Amino acid sequence: MPLSIPAVVRQRFIERVSRLRQRVRADEPARVWLRRQWRYLAALGALCAGVVVFDAWLDTCGFEGCPTRSEVRGFRPGEGGRIVDRNDRFLGRIALVRRVNVPLADIPLHVRRAFLATEDRRFYQHNGLDWRGVARAATRNLRYLGVREGFSTITMQVARNSFLVNKRYGRTLRRKLIELRLTRLIESELTKDQILELYLNLIYLGNGVNGVEAASRDLFGKSVKDISVSEGAMLAALPKGPSAYTPRDHFDRGLKRRNLVISLMEEAGYLSPGDASQSASEPLQIADDEWRPDAANEPLALDAVRALIDSIRPDALREGDVTVYTTLDLGAQRAADRAVLRQATAVTRETQYAGSRVREPAQGALVALDPRTGDIRALVGGRRSKRGFNRALNARRQPGSAFKPFVYAAAMHAGMTPATLVDDEPVEVAQGRNIWRPSNYDDNYIGTITLSKALQVSSNAAAVRVSQTVGIPNVILAARRNGITSPLTTYPAMALGAVEVTPLELVAAYAPFGNGGLRVHPRLVRRIEAANGSVLWSAEIATADTVMDAREAYQITSMLRGVVDFGTGKTIRDAGVTGPVAGKTGTTNNAEDVWFVGYTPTLVAGVWFGYDTPRSIAPHASGGHLAAPAWADFYLNGWREPPAMTADGWAPPPGMTMRVIDAETGMLAGEWCPTKKHEYFKPGTEPTEICTVHTEPVPDEPIQDLPRGVRIPDPIRRGMGGIGGILKRIFRF
Repeated sequence: MPLSIPAVVRQRFIERVSRLRQRVRADEPARVWLRRQWRYLAALGALCAGVVVFDAWLDTCGFEGCPTRSEVRGFRPGEGGRIVDRNDRFLGRIALVRRVNVPLADIPLHVRRAFLATEDRRFYQHNGLDWRGVARAATRNLRYLGVREGFSTITMQVARNSFLVNKRYGRTLRRKLIELRLTRLIESELTKDQILELYLNLIYLGNGVNGVEAASRDLFGKSVKDISVSEGAMLAALPKGPSAYTPRDHFDRGLKRRNLVISLMEEAGYLSPGDASQSASEPLQIADDEWRPDAANEPLALDAVRALIDSIRPDALREGDVTVYTTLDLGAQRAADRAVLRQATAVTRETQYAGSRVREPAQGALVALDPRTGDIRALVGGRRSKRGFNRALNARRQPGSAFKPFVYAAAMHAGMTPATLVDDEPVEVAQGRNIWRPSNYDDNYIGTITLSKALQVSSNAAAVRVSQTVGIPNVILAARRNGITSPLTTYPAMALGAVEVTPLELVAAYAPFGNGGLRVHPRLVRRIEAANGSVLWSAEIATADTVMDAREAYQITSMLRGVVDFGTGKTIRDAGVTGPVAGKTGTTNNAEDVWFVGYTPTLVAGVWFGYDTPRSIAPHASGGHLAAPAWADFYLNGWREPPAMTADGWAPPPGMTMRVIDAETGMLAGEWCPTKKHEYFKPGTEPTEICTVHTEPVPDEPIQDLPRGVRIPDPIRRGMGGIGGILKRIFRF
């Protein structure tokens, strides 16, 4: 029966329409009426638009968007990312995450069933939202007029602990709606077994541990694949209250909760009454020590790697478990860690033996890189105290005599040669109104020597004279060209290393000596890749710049080989290092810093030891005594030269002239010169005169009446003049 409109209402409607027509006829524009009603129209439009927008917003999981279907399929719980060496060997984690992902097949069936019985018994029957669970939770919550039971399924927990874990929605209706949308997406893209595997690797189980594998190691000291039904039930007891039920802190409470899980497994048909009773009666054995990733023994270089990642891609881990490909060499890094820690302890003892009270242990640093590319092979920034401060990268200390090669590089550039003579005698240099009088170590002087010999014995007087001859600005220029970036003063003492540099820049600045004059740019990280293999960031090897004449670089290397073979760096040979090695020791005033920087055709490395607050190590401490042994330790245990490099190692570049010279005079060697040396020169700079010091000896009188068959040994016959008479009397006697 159709509805009838009362006459009174119909009359009033007709009257209002009539008045509206009259207003329109009276030329009142309709837009005036619309203007009066705009608030109502705007509200109605906003409501309609809001409904449409909210529906679209929910379907896309809010402003940040839902993960794509491929992202859902490829999701893997984070383990903190991976840092690998140059051969893709594992070094450590980017972030400390106490989780170890395991496939579902490695998780025993009874462990899976324990979680299913406790968390989501109908997991394999519902499609992500268990309506029976919703009804049950609603009924119970209404009965108690509060929230007593939730209805989250395992899939919903996966959604919450994966793609929603970093979303700041709070406990709001919006978050719950997005969670439901993600649950539907996960269920549509993954199988039930895949979802369960994610859940068992994601779930937080207390004590900072995520996932059943890490929790099993933490509580029971063994892998999850080896735990019993009783232990598996204990793990399944934890999600409800990880802190409240952990047996390590609340043993009795945890035991009761475990037994409840066992009863739920029996109720679900997963355990027979007999098995359930036996499992509930088993004692719970908790491991004495907590499980933690082996961060304490990780390579000392990883702090620097993490700092670099944080500066170039601070959000790297948002891409999941990214992989950071470094230039480090695992074997070299381990050897560097051991060498620095061992020798830093020795330096500390040295200080104690000197009679000083030591409140802090000595520190050390090591940098090793490839002189051909600049790739860092090992990096040690010090002991693990003062984390965050990397001495290899940031500590500015005086290099002492380790700076002298730049003085001699300037000399080679100025036309001098390794055979050029210089006076190793006390020297005075005007410094304003003052006179600076540098002295040699222990005030020992030799006299007139070659530049090669001066560097070999680390003569301070000779280095100062050379720097004054070529000019301090040219020494600074040579250091700058090679890679020293720290401020350099024009004081005369700069020639003896009275400047401050970092170990990294000093080591990198030695590279042109060994690679033919090319300046390299240190590189620690090659690239960062997302879990799907896409490159997030990369750094190619920088183009090397030619900063030295290759012939001059070869001459410096030849001189520095003499330091290792016969000079202050001979500790390297004494330690058993063979093959081509060049290098220089360094010791600062009061022995506050000791250094050794050495290189081979494939590696340049430098070590430093001292105290963060500068203090004397010991009265006679030196780089050769304390730093060189650590270099040898690192090299012998962490590096292997390719077979092709174990012979001579460095070949002279084209355009050089070889001469055999007398090592003492720098002149062409004659027959009677006691120490001869092959030396290479730039054409036009080679010596042309034969040695006039070591000549055939002229005896005081003829040697006669020698017993038959007695012959003067060649070395004696070649002796200096004046010894003949003495020999005559000896043999006559």
